[in-house]
Amino acid sequence: MAKKRDLTPIEKIEKLIFLVRGQKIMLSTHLAELYGVESRVLVQAVKRNIKRFPEDFMFQLNDGEFENLKSQFVISSWGGMRRAKPYAFTEQGVAMLSSVLRSKRAVQVNIEIMRSFVRIREMLATHKDLDRKLTELERKYDEQFKVVFEAIRQLMAPPDKKVKKIGFTVKERQKAYAKRN
Repeated sequence: MAKKRDLTPIEKIEKLIFLVRGQKIMLSTHLAELYGVESRVLVQAVKRNIKRFPEDFMFQLNDGEFENLKSQFVISSWGGMRRAKPYAFTEQGVAMLSSVLRSKRAVQVNIEIMRSFVRIREMLATHKDLDRKLTELERKYDEQFKVVFEAIRQLMAPPDKKVKKIGFTVKERQKAYAKRN
């Protein structure tokens, strides 16, 4: 019997987890989309149960955080003018949502979101462990391996955000053609 396709693939969820105020969070707008409800319905359910959501579980983005996140999206999914900034839910806040939103879909989505948070935590722990082991090896071995360790560190570093432009724009091609003729 074929395994039933996951409701929300972990990879999709991982792309919706952001770092704000030093915490991994998910936005109310994205959570509402995953749960299959309108954003205002999710926020209303939370406000009806506000005692379940202390500040370390949920907070509303300030203007700077909101602008920063908007600028990170290549295509805006914010839908024009918003009256209110979205809420940010930490891992604990997302877990608490399962007690507020009780549909079958909400339960399944919450399970996948929790798996995503765990997977991210495991990846970070693995990276830290690898970095620690590499530092120990550097101390143990002399200068002859220094180049190798530096190369490995460069491979471990996050990629440079700047992408080099390849080719020419239409205007640049027209200029070059005009110079030749």
